[in-house]
Amino acid sequence: MLAKRVCLCAAAATALVFSFAATSANAAGLFTLASKTFADGHMMPKKVANSHAIMATNPNCVGDNVSPELHWSNVPDGTKSLVLLMFDPEGRAPFGVSHWVAYGIDPAKVTGFAEGATSKDSDQYVGGKSLMGVGHYSGPCTPPGQTPHHYTFTLIATDFAPTELPPGLTREDLTAKFGSPPSPHVKGVTGLVGLFVNPWHK
Repeated sequence: MLAKRVCLCAAAATALVFSFAATSANAAGLFTLASKTFADGHMMPKKVANSHAIMATNPNCVGDNVSPELHWSNVPDGTKSLVLLMFDPEGRAPFGVSHWVAYGIDPAKVTGFAEGATSKDSDQYVGGKSLMGVGHYSGPCTPPGQTPHHYTFTLIATDFAPTELPPGLTREDLTAKFGSPPSPHVKGVTGLVGLFVNPWHK
């Protein structure tokens, strides 16, 4: 039942935001996003949760804010840059929580991020602006007593040049740049979902 919910959640989240995506494949195979830190549809380790040292006003931050390892393959033909979004659809209902907005990722130079590499600003991407007001990774801070939240990582292949979009865009600002679906700027979309629950309140 949980696996079915994960699949439905991931599909709904991707369809809602980027239902206008073009085909996500090239001659080499399917456009995919994966992680060595967690398996798609499975629990993420405690270390990826945000740190109370960073988010001092939020007691639900029980981790170390270590960004997960992420890597991708078979970027669609015609892609000039990649966009990476991390979103919790169950956070702060009914609006969800934008945890990370990164774009301007040059697929010719960057094929992934090492674990912990995006816990701070990096020259490998242009930092947008999450709900927490930062441009780098900001991990889960799930409230106690809740079922696992589904953290959706969405990778979008675009025809925007790596330096075309200005820094500091929110998730909403960024999606507006794509225009109405079907968007000619989108070459493909892929993603994965990591679950997290506050380990002190199972």
